[in-house]
Amino acid sequence: MTGIERRVLGRTGLSVTVLGFGAMDLGGPPAANEISDDDAGRVLNTALDCGINFIDTAVCYGTSEARIGKAISHRRKEFVLATKCGCVPGEPMSAPHINSAANIRAGVEHSLRTMRTDYLDIVQFHHSLDKKSWEIDGALSELLKMKAEGKLRFIGVSGVFPNLIEQVDSGVFDVFQVPYSAVQREHENIITKTSEKGAGIIIRGAVARGAPLDWNKRYYMMSGEEMSGRWDGAQLDDLMEGMHRMEFMLRFALALPALDTTIVGTKNVDHLRDNVAAALKGPLPEDVVKEAKRRLEAAGSKPV
Repeated sequence: MTGIERRVLGRTGLSVTVLGFGAMDLGGPPAANEISDDDAGRVLNTALDCGINFIDTAVCYGTSEARIGKAISHRRKEFVLATKCGCVPGEPMSAPHINSAANIRAGVEHSLRTMRTDYLDIVQFHHSLDKKSWEIDGALSELLKMKAEGKLRFIGVSGVFPNLIEQVDSGVFDVFQVPYSAVQREHENIITKTSEKGAGIIIRGAVARGAPLDWNKRYYMMSGEEMSGRWDGAQLDDLMEGMHRMEFMLRFALALPALDTTIVGTKNVDHLRDNVAAALKGPLPEDVVKEAKRRLEAAGSKPV
């Protein structure tokens, strides 16, 4: 299956499928639920077989990187590989991140070894740092050194307000990973601005994990408001015309012109295929998006 739309990831020039794969769920506890090596390998290979060519992971996603290395390193030319730095190798996602030159290098070297690759396409700061934090202990300088050494190709950051504004204006990052979905549109305007400046846009959280119960969790709250309340308040079920909520959410995100790819994770092959089928249908029709945004703004989901 090769029909998933591709877009150019900003000034990187990389051609990426609009549906990417987020590999956190393949890392096992504590980052995610249990999954075997065989099942993780099956999901990764199915993603590539379905035509997905963008994979995003992190040092602190348990065994995610190791499983990528074991299962698909022999298919390295088929996909763009993005990981994150600032994590401490061997420590869980909840552990403090350290953005020192030494730890940044240790993390990148760890990712290269673990994923059995000679280079990483994109390395992103895992936290939404301010300028002082990426400068004071040489974190950004170290990434640039490793880029010159050929160990990575492009530099990014996983950003949110308020530091996202400073990150974009700095001009030093090639790629931004930003949360965005129908029920979390706060970053919509700055995503557009960032894309217009030539940076690549990776969207995370586009389907808000896909389940209304998950939308109630603190991770998906902005200004203390629950995401499920925005969906219900906008009465979006009336616009779905037989679609599952996952499909509606994904195709709503794909309708954002600034989006280059969105990472959606799963450890279930059937769910993965459902996501691919939804992506193959393309963005929601323009009139549906327009009406959804009108309703969502009334329900509190609107750009800042």
